[in-house]
Amino acid sequence: MSDPAALPPNAPPLAGIRVLDLTQIYNGPYATFLMAMAGAEVIKVEPPGGEFLRRRDARSGAGVPFAMLNANKRSISLNLKAPRGREMLLELVRQADVLAENYAPGVMDRLGLGYDTVRAVNPRIVYASGSGYGSHGPYRDYPAMDLTVQAMSGVMSITGFPENPPVKSGAALCDFFGGVHLYGAITTALLRRERTGLGSRIEVAMLEAVYPSLASSIGMTYGERDDIPLRTGNRHGGLSLCPYNVYPASDGFVAIICNNDKHWLNLVDAMARPDLKDDPRTVTMRDRVHHMAAIDAIIADWTSSLSRTELFDRLVAFRVPSAPVRDLPEVLADPHMHERGMLLEVDHPQYGRITVCRSPINYSDGPQPDYQVSPAYGADNDAVYGRLLGIPADSLTALGEEGVI
Repeated sequence: MSDPAALPPNAPPLAGIRVLDLTQIYNGPYATFLMAMAGAEVIKVEPPGGEFLRRRDARSGAGVPFAMLNANKRSISLNLKAPRGREMLLELVRQADVLAENYAPGVMDRLGLGYDTVRAVNPRIVYASGSGYGSHGPYRDYPAMDLTVQAMSGVMSITGFPENPPVKSGAALCDFFGGVHLYGAITTALLRRERTGLGSRIEVAMLEAVYPSLASSIGMTYGERDDIPLRTGNRHGGLSLCPYNVYPASDGFVAIICNNDKHWLNLVDAMARPDLKDDPRTVTMRDRVHHMAAIDAIIADWTSSLSRTELFDRLVAFRVPSAPVRDLPEVLADPHMHERGMLLEVDHPQYGRITVCRSPINYSDGPQPDYQVSPAYGADNDAVYGRLLGIPADSLTALGEEGVI
């Protein structure tokens, strides 16, 4: 880590932090992407052939997530199964602050790069591991991907409509919840190191990271009612709020939620239905929940005659929590996120003109670093191995011929 006193006052919060990024796919790369966008130097250590996500078919767009999650990083190639490759990684560890990995539990130990080995080389290292189920416990060795953790965690059991089978979330919730928590764990461990001088080993299991998001559905398992289905479609997970649903518009759908009686009265005014204010079915939240199907039918009858834009403009004017259900192309062109700098268009050398994102974490005392597109595989071999390890060019050529890099 650089001397904090040597950094300019407006330096990004993680400037001077060097990260060895051995992560792959979504979970770990998102954690290290957040670090890169906070100013850390992130060196992506890729196996022969490149990280798995890089290898997906670019023609179908399946490779674009690699560009999204690996911006502002450097890429080196390294064969960790080769003895010299392992030695080179440990040489880099001596000059690093963080080592992040999300291999299956036990893989790093089998490579001779477990925590004890790495800590012996650099006692101040923050050794961060992301996995599906953690490094110990009965599920430790279960294969874990976002889909399987969605199934194991209960996410799928509460997603969908009660009359249909469970379905997965459209978003890769478990991967990214795990990645967000891993980022938080790393930065917390770095703060602890600043105070104590001690490195640490930290881990985040996707199963545990996604669990708190089940709060509404977990709550209903403790209620007195036994008639609430696990899957409630677009209605509230505990069926304790009404209206809370997605309603048809003339050109799509709109989501509406009334979290309290004030919201409901605002909706009634927006609908120009003063008769509903004194209707015994609608006076209190409990009344509305009891007559949920009838309330939903009344609202759907009104929304179906108007467009999404007409509905949203009117609902916003009356302070009713709502939003149009937008397709992904609409979201990619979202003027709000583009104006705030969260989304931007870049010309990527491999994927062409694409919309990418910055970190959602913003700091008032300075902008995020200039956006740099994801690097080509091994693009920084010469710079990293030459600058940090002092390996001359001819030796790097020999290492390439030997399959080490």
